[in-house]
Amino acid sequence: MKLITIIIKPFKLEEVREALADIGIQGMTITEVKGFGRQKGHSELYRGAEYNVNFLPKVKIDIAISDERVEEIIHIVQQTAFTGKMGDGKIFIFELQHVVRIRTGEINDSAL
Repeated sequence: MKLITIIIKPFKLEEVREALADIGIQGMTITEVKGFGRQKGHSELYRGAEYNVNFLPKVKIDIAISDERVEEIIHIVQQTAFTGKMGDGKIFIFELQHVVRIRTGEINDSAL
């Protein structure tokens, strides 16, 4: 079992969510986050004054999934979140040790 954490631009969220739903991904957790990578923020003009935006708005998607679906999800996200510009995001894959569905007590793959 894996936990896939995806960081993308906010305007790509609905497109990525729909693409994942089309391949049968039913559960995910979405969090609005701020951060920066190589682009290191940017400057903006507000009422004639320039100021630096150090942390850019991003969306974090967490998906717990069986090992067999990982490559498929990576491929779908790469296709749908791509803009070709800096800041498109990252995909992180973590090993899940144990999963428990609280309501039924199911564990591991059956809990997903």
